[in-house]
Amino acid sequence: MEILTSPGAMRAWSREQRVLGKKIALVPTMGFFHQGHLSLMRMAARHGDAVVVSLFVNPIQFGPNEDLDRYPRSFTKDCELAGQEGVAVVFAPEAADMYPAGFQTTVSVEQLSRSLCGADRPGHFNGVTTVVSKLFHLVQPDMAVFGQKDFQQLSIIRRMVRDLDMGIEILAHPIVREPDGLAMSSRNVYLNEQQRRSALSLSGGIALARSLYTDGLLDTAVLKEKVREHILSYPGTAVDYISFVDRSSLEPVDRADQETLLALAVSIDGRVRLIDNGLLVGTG
Repeated sequence: MEILTSPGAMRAWSREQRVLGKKIALVPTMGFFHQGHLSLMRMAARHGDAVVVSLFVNPIQFGPNEDLDRYPRSFTKDCELAGQEGVAVVFAPEAADMYPAGFQTTVSVEQLSRSLCGADRPGHFNGVTTVVSKLFHLVQPDMAVFGQKDFQQLSIIRRMVRDLDMGIEILAHPIVREPDGLAMSSRNVYLNEQQRRSALSLSGGIALARSLYTDGLLDTAVLKEKVREHILSYPGTAVDYISFVDRSSLEPVDRADQETLLALAVSIDGRVRLIDNGLLVGTG
Protein backbone atom coordinates (compact mmCIF):
# COMPACT_ATOMS: atom_id res chain seq x y z
CA MET A 1 0.00 0.00 0.00
CA GLU A 2 1.24 3.48 -0.86
CA ILE A 3 0.79 6.57 1.28
CA LEU A 4 0.60 9.71 -0.82
CA THR A 5 0.47 13.20 0.63
CA SER A 6 0.78 15.59 -2.31
CA PRO A 7 -2.05 16.35 -4.73
CA GLY A 8 0.38 16.05 -7.64
CA ALA A 9 1.47 12.56 -6.62
CA MET A 10 -2.14 11.48 -6.23
CA ARG A 11 -3.07 12.79 -9.66
CA ALA A 12 -0.04 11.08 -11.26
CA TRP A 13 -0.86 7.73 -9.61
CA SER A 14 -4.43 7.87 -10.87
CA ARG A 15 -3.28 8.63 -14.40
CA GLU A 16 -1.08 5.52 -14.30
CA GLN A 17 -3.96 3.34 -13.15
CA ARG A 18 -6.18 4.63 -15.92
CA VAL A 19 -3.51 3.82 -18.52
CA LEU A 20 -3.51 0.28 -17.12
CA GLY A 21 -7.27 0.12 -17.58
CA LYS A 22 -8.06 -0.15 -13.88
CA LYS A 23 -11.25 1.14 -12.30
CA ILE A 24 -10.55 3.33 -9.27
CA ALA A 25 -12.85 3.30 -6.25
CA LEU A 26 -12.56 6.13 -3.73
CA VAL A 27 -13.57 6.07 -0.06
CA PRO A 28 -13.42 9.63 1.36
CA THR A 29 -12.85 9.66 5.14
CA MET A 30 -11.63 11.83 8.00
CA GLY A 31 -9.90 8.85 9.59
CA PHE A 32 -10.09 7.22 13.04
CA PHE A 33 -11.35 4.08 11.35
CA HIS A 34 -13.98 1.75 12.77
CA GLN A 35 -15.84 -1.18 11.23
CA GLY A 36 -18.11 1.21 9.38
CA HIS A 37 -15.16 2.67 7.48
CA LEU A 38 -13.74 -0.79 6.80
CA SER A 39 -17.10 -1.89 5.38
CA LEU A 40 -16.94 1.02 2.93
CA MET A 41 -13.48 -0.14 1.84
CA ARG A 42 -14.74 -3.69 1.31
CA MET A 43 -17.61 -2.44 -0.83
CA ALA A 44 -15.14 -0.35 -2.85
CA ALA A 45 -12.93 -3.40 -3.39
CA ARG A 46 -15.90 -5.42 -4.68
CA HIS A 47 -16.65 -2.80 -7.33
CA GLY A 48 -13.26 -1.39 -8.29
CA ASP A 49 -9.82 -2.69 -9.23
CA ALA A 50 -7.86 -0.26 -7.07
CA VAL A 51 -9.13 1.34 -3.86
CA VAL A 52 -8.05 4.80 -2.73
CA VAL A 53 -8.90 5.93 0.79
CA SER A 54 -8.56 9.65 1.45
CA LEU A 55 -7.69 10.52 5.03
CA PHE A 56 -8.21 14.23 5.62
CA VAL A 57 -9.81 16.08 8.50
CA ASN A 58 -11.36 18.82 6.41
CA PRO A 59 -11.12 22.15 8.26
CA ILE A 60 -13.64 24.04 6.13
CA GLN A 61 -16.55 21.80 7.10
CA PHE A 62 -16.17 22.59 10.82
CA GLY A 63 -17.84 25.59 12.40
CA PRO A 64 -16.01 27.94 14.82
CA ASN A 65 -17.34 26.18 17.93
CA GLU A 66 -17.06 22.62 16.67
CA ASP A 67 -14.52 19.89 17.37
CA LEU A 68 -11.87 20.37 14.66
CA ASP A 69 -8.97 20.54 17.14
CA ARG A 70 -10.08 17.55 19.17
CA TYR A 71 -11.46 15.39 16.35
CA PRO A 72 -10.00 11.90 16.98
CA ARG A 73 -6.97 10.98 14.90
CA SER A 74 -5.00 7.73 14.61
CA PHE A 75 -2.95 7.93 11.41
CA THR A 76 -0.63 4.96 11.96
CA LYS A 77 -3.41 2.61 13.03
CA ASP A 78 -5.63 3.84 10.18
CA CYS A 79 -2.95 3.01 7.63
CA GLU A 80 -2.49 -0.44 9.14
CA LEU A 81 -6.22 -1.14 8.95
CA ALA A 82 -6.47 0.14 5.38
CA GLY A 83 -3.54 -2.04 4.36
CA GLN A 84 -5.24 -5.08 5.85
CA GLU A 85 -8.26 -4.36 3.67
CA GLY A 86 -6.15 -4.38 0.51
CA VAL A 87 -6.34 -0.62 -0.09
CA ALA A 88 -3.94 0.47 -2.82
CA VAL A 89 -3.40 4.08 -1.68
CA VAL A 90 -4.05 6.17 1.38
CA PHE A 91 -4.17 9.79 0.27
CA ALA A 92 -3.43 12.00 3.26
CA PRO A 93 -2.83 15.58 2.11
CA GLU A 94 -2.01 18.56 4.30
CA ALA A 95 -4.59 21.30 4.69
CA ALA A 96 -2.12 23.84 3.25
CA ASP A 97 -1.92 21.79 0.04
CA MET A 98 -5.67 21.37 -0.28
CA TYR A 99 -6.37 25.02 0.54
CA PRO A 100 -3.31 27.06 -0.41
CA ALA A 101 -3.01 30.77 0.33
CA GLY A 102 -5.66 32.73 -1.53
CA PHE A 103 -8.04 29.79 -1.91
CA GLN A 104 -11.55 31.18 -2.50
CA THR A 105 -13.56 28.70 -4.56
CA THR A 106 -16.38 26.67 -3.03
CA VAL A 107 -19.00 24.26 -4.32
CA SER A 108 -22.56 24.57 -3.04
CA VAL A 109 -25.64 22.40 -3.45
CA GLU A 110 -28.21 24.97 -2.43
CA GLN A 111 -31.57 23.38 -1.71
CA LEU A 112 -30.54 20.03 -0.21
CA SER A 113 -28.11 21.79 2.13
CA ARG A 114 -30.68 24.04 3.80
CA SER A 115 -32.41 21.62 6.15
CA LEU A 116 -31.42 19.08 8.83
CA CYS A 117 -27.70 19.38 9.61
CA GLY A 118 -27.40 22.20 7.09
CA ALA A 119 -29.70 24.36 9.19
CA ASP A 120 -27.83 23.56 12.41
CA ARG A 121 -24.34 23.85 10.89
CA PRO A 122 -24.22 26.79 8.44
CA GLY A 123 -21.55 26.31 5.79
CA HIS A 124 -20.89 22.70 6.75
CA PHE A 125 -22.06 21.15 3.51
CA ASN A 126 -20.30 23.77 1.38
CA GLY A 127 -17.14 22.50 3.05
CA VAL A 128 -18.10 18.90 2.33
CA THR A 129 -18.95 19.42 -1.33
CA THR A 130 -15.85 21.53 -1.90
CA VAL A 131 -13.46 18.95 -0.49
CA VAL A 132 -15.22 16.03 -2.17
CA SER A 133 -15.13 17.88 -5.50
CA LYS A 134 -11.38 18.42 -5.05
CA LEU A 135 -10.88 14.76 -4.17
CA PHE A 136 -12.81 13.70 -7.25
CA HIS A 137 -10.60 15.90 -9.44
CA LEU A 138 -7.39 14.58 -7.88
CA VAL A 139 -8.24 10.88 -7.63
CA GLN A 140 -10.36 10.68 -10.80
CA PRO A 141 -12.36 7.72 -9.47
CA ASP A 142 -14.84 5.71 -11.45
CA MET A 143 -16.89 5.31 -8.28
CA ALA A 144 -16.97 6.56 -4.70
CA VAL A 145 -18.46 4.95 -1.60
CA PHE A 146 -20.34 6.84 1.13
CA GLY A 147 -22.17 5.57 4.20
CA GLN A 148 -25.88 6.15 4.70
CA LYS A 149 -25.43 7.31 8.31
CA ASP A 150 -25.15 10.84 6.94
CA PHE A 151 -28.07 10.48 4.55
CA GLN A 152 -28.17 14.19 3.80
CA GLN A 153 -24.50 14.21 2.82
CA LEU A 154 -25.07 11.22 0.54
CA SER A 155 -28.00 12.97 -1.14
CA ILE A 156 -25.99 16.17 -1.60
CA ILE A 157 -23.02 14.36 -3.14
CA ARG A 158 -25.29 12.51 -5.55
CA ARG A 159 -26.91 15.78 -6.61
CA MET A 160 -23.52 17.47 -7.07
CA VAL A 161 -22.31 14.61 -9.28
CA ARG A 162 -25.47 14.79 -11.41
CA ASP A 163 -25.55 18.57 -11.66
CA LEU A 164 -21.88 18.90 -12.62
CA ASP A 165 -21.81 15.86 -14.95
CA MET A 166 -18.93 14.32 -13.03
CA GLY A 167 -19.60 10.83 -14.37
CA ILE A 168 -18.78 9.14 -11.05
CA GLU A 169 -20.93 6.32 -9.68
CA ILE A 170 -21.91 6.96 -6.06
CA LEU A 171 -22.32 3.77 -4.04
CA ALA A 172 -24.22 3.85 -0.74
CA HIS A 173 -23.37 1.51 2.13
CA PRO A 174 -26.02 0.79 4.80
CA ILE A 175 -25.46 2.11 8.31
CA VAL A 176 -23.15 -0.12 10.33
CA ARG A 177 -24.27 -0.48 13.93
CA GLU A 178 -22.91 -1.77 17.20
CA PRO A 179 -24.65 -4.90 18.56
CA ASP A 180 -26.83 -2.67 20.78
CA GLY A 181 -27.98 -0.57 17.80
CA LEU A 182 -25.75 2.50 18.15
CA ALA A 183 -24.65 3.75 14.73
CA MET A 184 -20.87 3.54 14.42
CA SER A 185 -19.17 6.92 14.44
CA SER A 186 -15.67 8.20 15.10
CA ARG A 187 -17.23 10.59 17.62
CA ASN A 188 -18.50 7.69 19.73
CA VAL A 189 -15.05 7.70 21.34
CA TYR A 190 -16.07 10.90 23.13
CA LEU A 191 -18.80 9.08 25.07
CA ASN A 192 -18.38 7.81 28.60
CA GLU A 193 -20.41 4.82 29.81
CA GLN A 194 -23.49 6.81 30.84
CA GLN A 195 -23.41 8.98 27.72
CA ARG A 196 -23.18 5.91 25.54
CA ARG A 197 -26.34 4.54 27.12
CA SER A 198 -28.05 7.86 26.41
CA ALA A 199 -26.83 7.70 22.81
CA LEU A 200 -29.04 4.65 22.31
CA SER A 201 -31.97 7.07 22.38
CA LEU A 202 -31.38 7.73 18.67
CA SER A 203 -31.70 4.17 17.39
CA GLY A 204 -34.46 3.59 19.94
CA GLY A 205 -36.34 6.59 18.63
CA ILE A 206 -36.15 5.22 15.08
CA ALA A 207 -37.38 1.82 16.26
CA LEU A 208 -40.27 3.48 18.10
CA ALA A 209 -41.29 5.50 15.03
CA ARG A 210 -41.23 2.36 12.88
CA SER A 211 -43.39 0.50 15.37
CA LEU A 212 -45.94 3.32 15.57
CA TYR A 213 -46.00 3.66 11.78
CA THR A 214 -46.56 -0.08 11.40
CA ASP A 215 -49.46 0.23 13.85
CA GLY A 216 -51.03 2.86 11.59
CA LEU A 217 -49.86 6.19 12.99
CA LEU A 218 -49.12 8.40 9.97
CA ASP A 219 -49.32 11.94 11.39
CA THR A 220 -45.67 13.02 11.53
CA ALA A 221 -46.36 15.76 14.09
CA VAL A 222 -47.59 13.10 16.51
CA LEU A 223 -44.75 10.75 15.58
CA LYS A 224 -42.27 13.53 16.18
CA GLU A 225 -43.61 14.22 19.67
CA LYS A 226 -43.50 10.53 20.57
CA VAL A 227 -39.89 10.28 19.40
CA ARG A 228 -38.98 13.47 21.27
CA GLU A 229 -40.45 12.11 24.51
CA HIS A 230 -38.49 8.90 24.04
CA ILE A 231 -35.18 10.68 23.45
CA LEU A 232 -35.61 13.12 26.33
CA SER A 233 -36.34 10.24 28.71
CA TYR A 234 -32.59 9.49 28.58
CA PRO A 235 -30.33 11.59 30.83
CA GLY A 236 -28.30 14.39 29.27
CA THR A 237 -30.04 14.36 25.88
CA ALA A 238 -31.02 17.48 23.94
CA VAL A 239 -32.74 17.30 20.56
CA ASP A 240 -31.14 19.28 17.75
CA TYR A 241 -33.75 18.10 15.27
CA ILE A 242 -36.28 15.34 14.64
CA SER A 243 -37.39 15.45 11.01
CA PHE A 244 -39.67 13.25 8.94
CA VAL A 245 -38.73 13.90 5.32
CA ASP A 246 -39.14 12.48 1.85
CA ARG A 247 -36.13 10.29 1.16
CA SER A 248 -35.52 11.85 -2.28
CA SER A 249 -36.15 15.56 -1.75
CA LEU A 250 -35.42 15.73 2.01
CA GLU A 251 -38.49 17.98 2.26
CA PRO A 252 -40.65 17.63 5.39
CA VAL A 253 -43.80 15.53 5.11
CA ASP A 254 -47.04 15.77 7.12
CA ARG A 255 -48.10 12.16 6.61
CA ALA A 256 -45.70 9.26 6.65
CA ASP A 257 -45.47 6.65 3.91
CA GLN A 258 -42.96 4.09 2.66
CA GLU A 259 -40.73 6.85 1.29
CA THR A 260 -40.47 8.68 4.63
CA LEU A 261 -37.10 8.97 6.33
CA LEU A 262 -36.69 9.87 9.99
CA ALA A 263 -33.51 11.91 10.52
CA LEU A 264 -32.23 12.75 13.99
CA ALA A 265 -29.52 14.86 15.58
CA VAL A 266 -29.09 14.68 19.34
CA SER A 267 -26.54 16.27 21.65
CA ILE A 268 -25.37 14.32 24.68
CA ASP A 269 -24.50 16.45 27.72
CA GLY A 270 -23.91 19.39 25.39
CA ARG A 271 -20.60 17.83 24.26
CA VAL A 272 -21.22 15.13 21.69
CA ARG A 273 -23.52 15.62 18.72
CA LEU A 274 -24.70 12.39 17.10
CA ILE A 275 -26.82 11.77 14.01
CA ASP A 276 -28.84 8.79 12.85
CA ASN A 277 -31.59 8.03 10.37
CA GLY A 278 -33.82 5.33 9.04
CA LEU A 279 -36.71 4.74 6.70
CA LEU A 280 -39.97 4.00 8.48
CA VAL A 281 -40.18 0.89 6.32
CA GLY A 282 -36.95 -0.97 6.95
CA THR A 283 -34.56 -2.28 9.57
CA GLY A 284 -31.26 -0.45 8.90
